[in-house]
Amino acid sequence: MISRRGLGRLLAGSALLGVAGAPLGAWAQSDGPAPNVFISPCGQPFRAAQHEPYPVAVWFKRADKNGDGKLDRTEFIADAEAFFKELDINGDGVLESREISHYERGIAPEILGYRYQSSSITGLYGGSIWRTQMMGGGGGPMTGDGPTDIVPGGYQPPDPRPPHDIDESMQGAAPYGFFAEPEPVMAADENLNGRIKKDAFLRLAGRHFDRLDADEVGYLTLDKLPRTEIQKRVEREQRRRGRS
Repeated sequence: MISRRGLGRLLAGSALLGVAGAPLGAWAQSDGPAPNVFISPCGQPFRAAQHEPYPVAVWFKRADKNGDGKLDRTEFIADAEAFFKELDINGDGVLESREISHYERGIAPEILGYRYQSSSITGLYGGSIWRTQMMGGGGGPMTGDGPTDIVPGGYQPPDPRPPHDIDESMQGAAPYGFFAEPEPVMAADENLNGRIKKDAFLRLAGRHFDRLDADEVGYLTLDKLPRTEIQKRVEREQRRRGRS
């Protein structure tokens, strides 16, 4: 088991981690279908049904405010700032333990090694509102409470709480995103004290943009973004189903 502070030290020791290429978490290598989930550079999850396109395009369209197909640095950082505001429940400019726990357990539990057994019902949060049951790595439901509707910022996983701070595979969010960061919000913990300040969160966003804009053209396009490991598996499974 790794503590949140230990995770911060792990991330700091790795500096700014590489783009994509992260191995799948242990449970994600199971025989079941890969979860069609993208976790944005700032840590926001976007989910789609198994037959739908990988939802990186949903994130890109939302972040590309002027709709020109080019995500520039200003738009990229503004996207991170908007998500920070959503996470900062009390509006004090700092993410504390309770707010981080809400993120890890209520917004992006995939980073804890859990997945959703889902069916899309209508488009809204991350491309869809989902009727879900939390599922553990072994494929069984966490509780017998039945499906729960997710709405923006409004879902808390039922007790019992997951018995660990991130998934034991140590991959966390990495298979779903561009960077090998197990916990993308805690990656901004510059002081390794379990508290995330807004300016540190935005500095990390700036470094992320620089890594993705390797050619220094000043903007990102959807077709030039790296493919996440989950995206590769989802698209491979979709091609297989299309041939069957």
